[in-house]
Amino acid sequence: MTQVNRISGGLINRSTELNFTFDGKNYQGYAGDTLASALLANGVRLMGRSFKYHRPRGVLAAGSEEPNALVELRSGGRQEPNTRATVAEIYEGLSANSQNRWPSLKHDVMAINDRFSAFLSAGFYYKTFMWPRAFWEKLYEPVIRKAAGLGSLSGEGDPDAYDKGYLHCDLLVIGAGPAGLSAALTAGRGGAQVILADEDFQLGGRLLSDAQSLCNQSNAEWVAATQAELIALPNVRVMPRTTVFGAYDHGVYGAVERNADHLVAPEENKPRQTLWRIYSRRAVVATGAIERPIAFENNDRPGVMLAGATRAYANRWAVTPARSVVVFANNDDAHQTAKDLIAKGIEVHAVVDTRSDAPGIEGTELLAGAQIIGTKGRLGLTSVTVRLLDGRTRDITCGALAMSGGWNPNLGLTCHQRGRPVWREDIHAFVPGSDLPAGQSVAGAAMGEMSTHAALRTGAETAREALSDLGFTAPGVETPKAEDTPISLTPFWHVADAKRAWLDFQNDVTVKDVKLAHQENFTSVEHLKRYTTLGMATDQGKTSNVGALAVMAELTGKPIPETGTTIFRPPYTPVSMGALAGRAVGKDFHPTRLTPSHKWAEEQGAVFVEVGNWLRAQWFPKAGETHWRQSVDREVLATRNSVGICDVTTLGKIDVQGTDAAEFLNKIYANGFAKLPVGKVRYGLMLREDGVAYDDGTAARLAEDHFVVTTTTANAVLVYRNMEFARQCLWPDLDVQLISTTEAWAQYAVAGPNSRKLLQKIVDPEFDISNAAFPFMGCREITVCGGLRARLFRISFSGELAYEIAVPTRYGDALMREMMTAGAEFDVTPYGTEALGVMRIEKGHAAGNELNGTTTALNLGLDRMVSTKKDFIGNVLSRREGMNAKDALNLVGVRPVDPSHSLPAGGHLMRRSGPVDATQDQGYVTSAAYSPTLKSAIGLGFVKSGFERMGEQLRLVNPLEGQEILVEIVSPHFVDPEGEKLRA
Repeated sequence: MTQVNRISGGLINRSTELNFTFDGKNYQGYAGDTLASALLANGVRLMGRSFKYHRPRGVLAAGSEEPNALVELRSGGRQEPNTRATVAEIYEGLSANSQNRWPSLKHDVMAINDRFSAFLSAGFYYKTFMWPRAFWEKLYEPVIRKAAGLGSLSGEGDPDAYDKGYLHCDLLVIGAGPAGLSAALTAGRGGAQVILADEDFQLGGRLLSDAQSLCNQSNAEWVAATQAELIALPNVRVMPRTTVFGAYDHGVYGAVERNADHLVAPEENKPRQTLWRIYSRRAVVATGAIERPIAFENNDRPGVMLAGATRAYANRWAVTPARSVVVFANNDDAHQTAKDLIAKGIEVHAVVDTRSDAPGIEGTELLAGAQIIGTKGRLGLTSVTVRLLDGRTRDITCGALAMSGGWNPNLGLTCHQRGRPVWREDIHAFVPGSDLPAGQSVAGAAMGEMSTHAALRTGAETAREALSDLGFTAPGVETPKAEDTPISLTPFWHVADAKRAWLDFQNDVTVKDVKLAHQENFTSVEHLKRYTTLGMATDQGKTSNVGALAVMAELTGKPIPETGTTIFRPPYTPVSMGALAGRAVGKDFHPTRLTPSHKWAEEQGAVFVEVGNWLRAQWFPKAGETHWRQSVDREVLATRNSVGICDVTTLGKIDVQGTDAAEFLNKIYANGFAKLPVGKVRYGLMLREDGVAYDDGTAARLAEDHFVVTTTTANAVLVYRNMEFARQCLWPDLDVQLISTTEAWAQYAVAGPNSRKLLQKIVDPEFDISNAAFPFMGCREITVCGGLRARLFRISFSGELAYEIAVPTRYGDALMREMMTAGAEFDVTPYGTEALGVMRIEKGHAAGNELNGTTTALNLGLDRMVSTKKDFIGNVLSRREGMNAKDALNLVGVRPVDPSHSLPAGGHLMRRSGPVDATQDQGYVTSAAYSPTLKSAIGLGFVKSGFERMGEQLRLVNPLEGQEILVEIVSPHFVDPEGEKLRA
């Protein structure tokens, strides 16, 4: 195997050769390689193009902070865009492609943008594409949309599964570098339940990238021994390939485990990724630090890398970016990169150090007090130009440049709850402030302790403090002997007078852009970010933010901490949509809930319809019926003439219990409930805070301290959530408890003149349900079919003598079959949602079409229900003048003058003569149906001053379809307006 930049050593497995492709070309690597390290080993430096200017870009970093080397992995349904090559493990057969280029990476047509950079500076999108106005939709928008974005999707379905899970621990350790390993080992030995999560596929962090020894053994050997001990501890869970991406309330952390991203395909029945919700009592953030670049002319060419990353590729992956390297830095840590490269036989032509007193390095030339002011090379670095301390310039030939402007603690997770970083002058970087998320602490380089010894020490100390808070006795662990070199750094952020010096590599933000933002007074950190798009790419500015803030600080004459800093938000790194969705895809994306009588309805040949999450019977066709209307008409007439049964389990059911249950409901409903007698049901109306009606239903009082509330199917969850909010936040002192019992009880409406006779055959004889003993709006707990507990409510949605009977859900199917058998002598008929809707329109009951989020109690004709003697949710705002206008819309009935005409729901009502426009609008129809009872189309709708316009004729218009129908305004109660039937 020939890999031109592969060198000796490293932690890769050279016995396992792996073949992969990049942009269709075959390459080889080893087990343990990332895509970035394998490409570098094969001499590939050009890996991507920048977002705006499409400039050639190579790998900059070695971890998840990488802004340049974004690629598409795999193909077909498994294609994944915007993956950082620095964290993608190679495997046999991996297919990777560059992105954001056309037609090829080397020859990208959009690179023409770079020629017009003067016109595409920061904020250009706010100032251009304004005229001609007609060009926007026809020219500008299509072109911008085509050019926008980075990677692409295949458009095929992902064949893999993604999962979700929950974990609990005493201590969550985030990061498995020296601080994280030390913390986990300390806590694990102390007996605490520990989770150690790291985004890398190998534990060790920076220890794997340095050639120094630890505790008289190599770093890798110490990591392996520590990892073995942790795995052996039964109370410790080690989770490599797991990125903790967010810190949330109450010690909850979000994490994504990449179970099979390093495989061709997941094992059968195993997920590709798992989204974990981790509940921790305490958490230690040990996420290390991120090296920052220096901004200078053309510092973005392929081959220009961070010094720490160059060292990592050499020591961990046995790769050099080129055979000749120059180092450019302002600190001693970068000198270690030069030493390690020299030790591996790499020619380091020079170390360019901005400090005039920089220490010398054996084996290479030190150019102290010098700066790199430019680079050359179209698709990859070929040389750098150095300005020496005396002002002279010098060109140095090289294939790679390792730069370092210092290190920034990786503090993203400490900011997820609005925590503000603070500036530390000794390391010239921001560190976590004191306002951390509850239960969180920080250790190692993430808190600014940059040496290996300090990381090990603070990791153990932080773990001991956390365990002490939790009541554990942490054992004393001696800190291993390790490197403890103090930081030696002189701030240097950018080379002055550079024409185009890059700060944000992914979004093409330069020092010049920051200067323009300052010139146009976008000096606030948040304004700077949005004006220039600094830090808004997929890397969230991990390598760019602090450098840009330093430039702005220079321009404003303020110190960096006074200039301020942005704070990070979840997720720490991008999370795939598949992981967020989990198994909620395809048929499981919108789970279907089945009613208790579903199986029986299927046996009857029912036609089903989706109602929210439920699948409900819409109608029950019989032999010879060729149109759905025939089935629905039959069901309506059979119910009104004898008896029908409808499954109404889907209605929301909320159990309300407690000594203050009545007082609580009195505050929830607009009408009174405090004095509702036991054994009675009351219709109730709920208002939003703004006084608009949002749900109606019933509340049945089964005992002094026990109510059963029903809601509409659509609002079952909303009402329960609102009631729970009111219980917990508005009136926490009330003795009341709530629980949703929608799925716990199967409930059926039994309606029609023979409904009582049918129920008397199944209700146990000791319960008298005669009209005298069990009148309209009554309720009670009963038994049926020889002792089965049940609840019976005498309420009607159809306008007929009707009941609703409920039994525990597991008996729902059996009850339906029993009632159909018992009702055979009455020709009992099952009816679906269509017949239910027809009968409710005939009776004038408001439903979802009328409770549409804009209507009030006055609009619905329910204003007399609204109490003036108590306070309730929506009380004050419901009395606003505009909501009680004299010409307000009122709920009315609508009938066509010609009974042969149908009525279009949604049509608007206009005066009998005159123009048809919005100024003449008199109202609109919300619900319409054919009434077999009245042998005519009927509808419900809202009309201005409708109560006063009974008998008036209006035009119902549907301009979209050219319909115009003469209708009459009538009472909404088409059938039995006096309510004699339901009280029979």
